[in-house]
Amino acid sequence: MAKADKNKNSPPPRKPKKVSAPSTQKGLYISEIKQDTVVLKDGTLRTVLQVSSINFALKSEDEQQAIIQGYIQFLNSIDFEIQIVIQSRKLDIRKYLEELEQIAKEQTNELLKVQTVEYRQYIEELVTLSEIMEKKFFAIIPYSPFSKKRKNFLSRAQEVLLPSRVIKLADSKFDKYIKEMERRVSIVAGGLSSIGLKVNQLDTQSLIELYYQLYNPTRGSVKKMPNLNKLRVEQTQVDQND
Repeated sequence: MAKADKNKNSPPPRKPKKVSAPSTQKGLYISEIKQDTVVLKDGTLRTVLQVSSINFALKSEDEQQAIIQGYIQFLNSIDFEIQIVIQSRKLDIRKYLEELEQIAKEQTNELLKVQTVEYRQYIEELVTLSEIMEKKFFAIIPYSPFSKKRKNFLSRAQEVLLPSRVIKLADSKFDKYIKEMERRVSIVAGGLSSIGLKVNQLDTQSLIELYYQLYNPTRGSVKKMPNLNKLRVEQTQVDQND
């Protein structure tokens, strides 16, 4: 008697379900970036100032003392927290190399053209082989309308375990918070400028590029972000087509 085929009437094996990877946005604590301000998911705001550097070692003793005293006065003048961030990145000279390449193409003198090409090649090899690093300095100014409210252990745990929870800000509240943020920016910029530092507030486009590079350290140094106005035009066209 032939054995019955056990696999004849058996159902086909089930394919394992694909587990979709969690969205990167769920892990970000940023809700949106608008009006040159970063809005976090807990409703607090952040403004980023890029600050220049000074060669403290080359200053005279009197100048050094003046800078130290000025910095102490600046710290005593603020009634809120600030965060100082130092970013080290490989020097990006792509724009400079493109300018040299364009100059070489437009050069009518053959000797100058050859020298420009050789100089461009030298600079590119120097930066590549030497791994020259570029340092940027930022002052992060926060504003939290909820800072006076003490958070219990449960609310703090929810912020860590559920970062996707978003507090939506009404336009009226946002405008009110922006005024307080502008006051803080003025105090910090004035205090740092008084000791010889140049301060520049990052706009929306610069903030997007900064955070893109932070969360994409490999791709961010190679890929150039499109202009914000172009993104808005493309988004408007997509909405109209829908």
